[in-house]
Amino acid sequence: MIVVNIDKAKQITKDRLRQERAPLLVEQDVLYMRATEQGQDTTTIVAEKQRLRDITQLADQATTLEELKQLEVK
Repeated sequence: MIVVNIDKAKQITKDRLRQERAPLLVEQDVLYMRATEQGQDTTTIVAEKQRLRDITQLADQATTLEELKQLEVK
């Protein structure tokens, strides 16, 4: 029988999510700078950047391997 170390699985999932979100954060940074330079509202951009930062916290809340597998940055 295979036993999964849930803490290790959470760490692996967090690392995966960080890799997936990295290019999205860069994209949001560019959008933020453009919006700032043009005097536009940045509320939506800031909210998306925070959502991307918080995504790893979902791994901490997961209790099963299936929940961890379902986590995506989107």
